[in-house]
Amino acid sequence: MATLGFIGSGNIGTNVARLAIAAGIDVVLSNSRGPETLARTIAELGERARAATPEEAARAGDWVVVSIPLAAYRKLPAAALTGKVVLDTINYYPFRDGDFEELDSGQITTSELVQRHLAGAKLVKAFNNIGDGQIPALARPTGAADRTALPIAGDDPEARASAAALIGRLGFDTVDVGPLAESWRFEPETAAYAVPYFADAEALKAAMAKMGEEIRSGRPFQTRPPADPGAPLSADRLRALLAETPRVLTADRVMR
Repeated sequence: MATLGFIGSGNIGTNVARLAIAAGIDVVLSNSRGPETLARTIAELGERARAATPEEAARAGDWVVVSIPLAAYRKLPAAALTGKVVLDTINYYPFRDGDFEELDSGQITTSELVQRHLAGAKLVKAFNNIGDGQIPALARPTGAADRTALPIAGDDPEARASAAALIGRLGFDTVDVGPLAESWRFEPETAAYAVPYFADAEALKAAMAKMGEEIRSGRPFQTRPPADPGAPLSADRLRALLAETPRVLTADRVMR
């Protein structure tokens, strides 16, 4: 029986776990606070789910989803993830994670930084450019006319193919962007990030602008993305967005 491990069990991890269970895949969830803190989530997910430590989730998974703040990436269990296909959902937000000069200057991408720590793993960037609420809303069966596509990137072609097959089971098509060096094409505030998956794109843009103002002013961060049913994004349209987007350095972001 296939198993999907999770290091980080917030909204993204939990929503992906629900899709995995619906697809007949067992899940092993973990977080930084201990398995006992996941009791309610495990009860909601049912018998295909169990809680564990990050090391145990890493070892149990045929694939492992990593969904944690970038600031904590050095805590990922590198030894336990050796040889694993790791789906990296991590985004870099300086207001949350602190400053990383290599990322600010565009020398490397966020996933290249994480891959450097996880030297023995096979990292594939995925699920970082879609809102957590759109993950369950836009999942569709294979062959559905309104199937949504997600971008992936990774340095190992076989790992990208394995991740694409998994994501296909979870309800999404994929567009292969190539190596991790190209994953900037779907990092925050690029053309393929978040907005194309929202039915009300203008409401999201307005919320992002307001969040940016709050961050720059030092006021308490209160604005959140609006609730939204999601809008399907075809593979052809996603390819066009990925091709046309300019690289957005941290200093040029609305939310920095």
